[in-house]
Amino acid sequence: MMVGGLADRDRIFATEDDLVAMALALGAAQAGGALSAAETALAKTAEARPVSPHRIADLKDRILAGEDPLGDAFSVLRSPEVRRDQGATYTPAPIVQTMIDWAAATRTPARVIDPGVGSARFLCRAGQAFPEAELVGIDVDPLAALMARANLAVTGQGGRARILLGDYRRFTGQVAGSSLYIGNPPYVRHHKIGAVWKTWLTAEAAKLDLPASRLAGLHAYFFLATARSAKPGDFGAFITASEWLDVNYGALVRALMLGRLGGRSVTVIDPTAQPFPDAAATAAIATFDIGAKPRAVSFRRIEDLASLGELGKGRTVPRERLAAEGRWSHLTRDSEKPPEGYVELGELCRVHRGTVTGANGVWIAGAHSVGLPETVLFPTITRAREVLEAGGLLADSRKLRRVIDLPADLDELDSAERKAVTKFLKVARAMGANKGYVASHRKAWWSVGLRAAAPIISTYMARRPPGFIINQVDARHINIAHGLYPRDPMSDTVRKSLVSYLQSNISQRSGRTYAGGLTKFEPREMERLIVPGPALLAAGAVC
Repeated sequence: MMVGGLADRDRIFATEDDLVAMALALGAAQAGGALSAAETALAKTAEARPVSPHRIADLKDRILAGEDPLGDAFSVLRSPEVRRDQGATYTPAPIVQTMIDWAAATRTPARVIDPGVGSARFLCRAGQAFPEAELVGIDVDPLAALMARANLAVTGQGGRARILLGDYRRFTGQVAGSSLYIGNPPYVRHHKIGAVWKTWLTAEAAKLDLPASRLAGLHAYFFLATARSAKPGDFGAFITASEWLDVNYGALVRALMLGRLGGRSVTVIDPTAQPFPDAAATAAIATFDIGAKPRAVSFRRIEDLASLGELGKGRTVPRERLAAEGRWSHLTRDSEKPPEGYVELGELCRVHRGTVTGANGVWIAGAHSVGLPETVLFPTITRAREVLEAGGLLADSRKLRRVIDLPADLDELDSAERKAVTKFLKVARAMGANKGYVASHRKAWWSVGLRAAAPIISTYMARRPPGFIINQVDARHINIAHGLYPRDPMSDTVRKSLVSYLQSNISQRSGRTYAGGLTKFEPREMERLIVPGPALLAAGAVC
């Protein structure tokens, strides 16, 4: 039975104060070193809470059996939305054990460090695998620190553990012997990261002669902090969202894996396996060996946790190729030879993302643009749903919004058109359209430069497979869609067969999935989709 999201036997955790009280009753105050001031303050708020000896005995039995009732309760008491903002997403036990098994097969460390310890899922299992190692857990959340202490106390590892309340990016200190860095660095988007830390990122990366983007998520900071403080002979395994494999800010992590971190392997876990229970996102487990310079890095993708097995297996990709690749996720997919008669979509069509207007509020026609001539107003796909709801064929442009696309040379306009455009440009300037980054990099700030109408238009980012339509009305598209431009003339029959096939046979797995469940197809990724060749399409022999 569930009560308020908690199992019936866990109704003692009605509030976070109840959770604190149970952690203290399990021995949190006697494990992991002295409590911090913030932990002490939490303890005082919960000291009057009643504690049942029966409940404590039950919790101990469950913890010793490998469960994490405290962490599970925490994940219910704090909503996924709140925890995502804090980067507090806890890792399922099978993944934790697989990462510990990899470490145990690599070498025996003198110290184990979890940079975002949470409830100590990694440290507790590491303590069992490495009975002589010092255990160090770091977290910014005092409640997480108390849970970690409690779990370590129950498993008999509190005496050799240190739980530090603080920011891992400030952690320093090396020990004789090897250190194992292992855990799930917090995923926090750059919007939630302060300017001081963004400056830290760029400054610390510069010390390693690496560029760093201020758009980086928090997990990139943790990779950098590890590379900065670790020494040759240290090693580690981190599980994070897989974005760093492809996005521009991930170039820092990719460079670290090829350089100072000594990357060994990357194992991508498909979102269908729910690597992070609170988010439909792809995860990546990266293993590394500080100071090593392996000739190749292993890449593998799995679709369910039962297939996880040993880390370090899979396709080996030479370091030289990795250094030349701007994106890595496609390397986790086996490059199978297409079936007879099938080709990559890129052999049939070039794929181009739509034009960036730089200011949709200005360049999408509205009340502010009344009076402009029809010659500069173009029906345009400006919302993904216009593709998804078209049923494979866009046959009517009347419901589409129109984008204002002025010529770079206004002398091309006749006098009446020029007068109307001049009036509009005064409004556009007042709206700041001439001051943005995109406008400043155009030949003329007022000329959006829409691409020619694409015969086929697709979506490329959604929580579902992409949608495709035949563009019968020659609509344009902005950067919420891709345009597919046939390399050779394509008959109506072939075009219809191609769109029908793409609509029915392309899954999310062919793209890359970000935290939050969004799947994205970059133009080159879409061009790698396997589709029937022209002969099959012309014959209609596809399904």
